Order: sequence, then C-alpha cells, then structure tokens
Amino acid sequence: MYRALYRPERKLKQPACDGGNMLDKLKGIKERYELLSKKLADPGVMEDRDAWREMAKERASLEEIVTAFDEYTETQASLESCKEMLGEHLDADMKELVHAEIAELEQKLESTEEKLHVLLLPKDPNDERDVILEIRAGTGGDEASLFGADLLRMYLRFAERNGYKTEYLSSNMTDMGGVKEVVLSIGGRRGAYSRLKYESGVHRVQRVPETESQGRIHTSAATVAVLPEVDDVQVDIKDGDLRIDTYRSSGAGGQHVNKTESAIRITHLPTGMVVSCQDEKSQLKNKEQAMRVLKSRLYDYYYSKQEAERAGARKNQIGSGDRSERIRTYNFPQGRVTDHRIGLTLYKLEAFLDGDMDELIDALILAERSEKLSGDAEQR
Repeated sequence: MYRALYRPERKLKQPACDGGNMLDKLKGIKERYELLSKKLADPGVMEDRDAWREMAKERASLEEIVTAFDEYTETQASLESCKEMLGEHLDADMKELVHAEIAELEQKLESTEEKLHVLLLPKDPNDERDVILEIRAGTGGDEASLFGADLLRMYLRFAERNGYKTEYLSSNMTDMGGVKEVVLSIGGRRGAYSRLKYESGVHRVQRVPETESQGRIHTSAATVAVLPEVDDVQVDIKDGDLRIDTYRSSGAGGQHVNKTESAIRITHLPTGMVVSCQDEKSQLKNKEQAMRVLKSRLYDYYYSKQEAERAGARKNQIGSGDRSERIRTYNFPQGRVTDHRIGLTLYKLEAFLDGDMDELIDALILAERSEKLSGDAEQR
C-alpha cells in the first residue's frame, strides 16, 4: 500500500536555452553569487561606488534563484536520507511515516524545480526601467476623451498605491476635462515597466454617457502606449536626423500662452516620428521633455523591430504590446472589467479604476510565464 507513494528520484531536466545541463547552470549562478558577496564585503571594492552598485544590483538579481536552488538541494538531501531509512529494519508504523515523508518531499521537490524553471526563463531587459505612458482618445468623440481621463486617473492612482513617482511630460485636454493626448513618466523605483507593459493596446468602454437622454449604452475607446524610458547610452540620435520647430503654445495658460514661441515640435527624419511639447513656459524645458519622449519611442521602435524579426510570427504572446490590439473592456452597466487576452473578468470596476489593478496584472504575468514555460517544455 505504501509503494504507490514512492516515485524514483527526480533529476533536474535539461533547460530549453543552450543545451547545457540545468544543474551546472544553477551551480554556476551560485558560485557567481558567492563571489559577488565576497567582493561586496571588500573595502577596496567599496571605494569605487559605481562598480559596487553594479555588483550589488547583479547580486540582488541572482538572490531569488540561489535561494530556490538551496531549497532544492536541501530537499533532495532530505529525500535521499529518507530513502536510505527504508533499507533499515523498520516497523510498519515507521515505514508508513517514512513513505509519507517521501511523498511530501517529492511534491516539494517538484514544485521547487518548477519555480527554478520559471526563474531561469529569459527576462525582459526592460523590466527594471521607468515608463513613458501615453494615452490618446480614440473613437467615440467627447466620450472617448472623458474615458481617457478615467484611464489617466486610474494610472495615477495605481502609481500612488505602489509608490511610483509621476511626472506630466505633455498634455492636451478638452474643455470638458477629457484627454485628447497625455504623456506621463512613471517610475522612481524598480520594476515600473514590468508591471505596466501589459497596458499597451486599445481600451474599450461601454456605458451611458451623461449627455445621453435615452439611456442608450455607447462604446468608445482610448489607446494606451507603454514605453521603457531610456537614457542617452541606449539611444544614439544624430543632430542631423532632427528637425526642431518652435511655435506658440495653445490652450489654457493665462497671459503666457500665445505670447512667446515656447512650444517645441521635434521630427525624427529617418522614421518620421513627431513629438510635441508645450506644457512648460521654458522652451528649453519643453525641448528636454520632448527629447525624453522621442528617445523612448525610438528605443521601443527599434527594440520591437528586432524582437519581431527574432520571434517571427508569435502573434499570441501576452506581452506583445501591439497597440492596435483590443485588450480590455470596461463595462459600467455590469460593473466589470474584462481582459480579452486571458479571458479574465473582474466584477470590481470601481476599485479597478481607482488603481486597484494588481490582481489583473499578476494574472497577466502568470499567463505570460505559463506561455514561456510551455515553449520551454516543448524544447526540453
């Protein structure tokens, strides 16, 4: 009756990546982690603050893998010890306890191995970056711009809940308080892009507009683009590739508006990308803000192009970031929000629009990991 609980000793599978042994890879990661730990404690290394920070960052990125690997090896050692006990003269009650312990340890070993496979999946190199988030009203006229304002508030509340800093880089609002177009910077702590990158796409709203006298439900849309914010090192922009125009700003703003040419329009000639900024009174400040947005757009453009060439026709990827894809519907009469990529519906629309987005974001992350693991398993 007890042998049904016993399974042969598990070995770590081959990884999908480079054909090397997964166990050897994990041992190499642990050796690197221990070496970095020693270097970080060296007073001589501490004198070079930049080098010390880079090593500390690398060590932190390996810590979760090393902890899981230690748990795996400790569980495996306990499992082998229990198996050795079965060779001894044990009474029936003790044998039952040992077999039960073996079953429990093998289950733990299996779950830890699965966790290690997830941790060794290739990471998005942009996950730790800050974010440039753009919202644009789509189809639906004034109702679309008002929905854009709802999305803006949602992301601002999400940032506030999670300790991220926000900064307006550009905004174009309607007289009714709606959003024609707004560009935000969200960051200040690690991982903003890893959480918000799934927001790129078309967001659709279904509700009865305040101006609708007959109570009919209207459908409107807004587009969200999420870009990793980059610095000068990642993007090389030649002065000759830019055309910079100045013009007088428009919209609310008092006496300063329309009196000076403080607004900036930058055109990247090779790609035709155009970025405008008029929020600041200073022409120099507007130029700096516009360049921040342009760099992120160009980085996203070239990075996405490389990924498309590398990935081929992987159209179903959860985190594809296709901004023409309808990703989510916000249905006010039913109080629900539905993400169409993973088929998840949450009946907490009010809380979601107040920035309580973590449940859905976690589900998207899990779906993407499962997708990657399936591909990894096919190659093993």
